[in-house]
Amino acid sequence: MPGQRSITEAEKLAAAKLGGVPIRRDQMAAVANIYRAASAVRQHLENSVLRGSDLTWTAFVVLWVVWVWGESETRHVAEEAGISKGTLTGVARTLESRGLLRRAGHPTDGRLVLLSLTEEGEEFMQRVFPAFNEEEAFVTARLSDAECRSLAESLRSVVLQVEEHGEERRQTLLDGTEPAPRRSGRRPRA
Repeated sequence: MPGQRSITEAEKLAAAKLGGVPIRRDQMAAVANIYRAASAVRQHLENSVLRGSDLTWTAFVVLWVVWVWGESETRHVAEEAGISKGTLTGVARTLESRGLLRRAGHPTDGRLVLLSLTEEGEEFMQRVFPAFNEEEAFVTARLSDAECRSLAESLRSVVLQVEEHGEERRQTLLDGTEPAPRRSGRRPRA
């Protein structure tokens, strides 16, 4: 992005700051660039194709999950979208008010809520997804098809490592204790 430090400059600054600290630089660069790439892609898509549809990234991902999986319980949609159930509640209400998503009680368990796309939601995704995919092609334009496949496989490996071994690693790092509760960033009231 214009006016901001480049990836290369950030990597040089980090290397200078860390000096002789024994770290795994290649792994640090990989994780930092996963984050930077995800942020850049998300921001680009929100400011291009999704802006015209008045959607956030999260709202689009929720629509995508329900579009692909069909009618689903909210807990599964939240998990697939990578968001909390509380966040999903707000997003689902917004999408429902726009006529794109339908919320309904589960037929056998009144505690559960099911989400499905409305006819308008189906038409919306069929119309918007090709434009979204064009932007996916734009952001990966410097990569060949083979490089895109290789990148996708490499990122799947990163995800699988965390999914399959992350909990065990967390337990080891915390010596079996439960982590402190997450804070919202707000300071406790006096």
